[in-house]
Amino acid sequence: MNSRYAVAVHVLSIVSQFPEHASSADIAASVGTNPVVIRTVTGLLRRADLLATQQGVSGARLTRDPRDITLLDVYRAVNGEASVFRLHEHPHPACPVGANIQATLEARFGSAQAAMEAELARTTLADVLGDLAARAG
Repeated sequence: MNSRYAVAVHVLSIVSQFPEHASSADIAASVGTNPVVIRTVTGLLRRADLLATQQGVSGARLTRDPRDITLLDVYRAVNGEASVFRLHEHPHPACPVGANIQATLEARFGSAQAAMEAELARTTLADVLGDLAARAG
């Protein structure tokens, strides 16, 4: 998994807490990245119907209450339905390890993916915002 997921949660947190500072430049300053990266991530969030923006107008807004946005929703917005775990494509079929490694790993990777998704589904953006508020004092 790349950092786009963490950036997406950061974007939604900023938009939720500071909608007046939700331009790509303002968000990029908070994230510590380029506004182009923010526009790419906001595009993914917009396509997933988690964020609304208006062309030519600075700012954004959440499309749902933070209690109704799970971290799994954000994960899927950024990563689609693909698993975080990827198998290599061409193990040697004549090798006893190469011939069996994919089936062996698929079951374990599937279990790990399911556990991760279950945890993300239990955590909402509101939970993240609460933790941020507690840490900020």
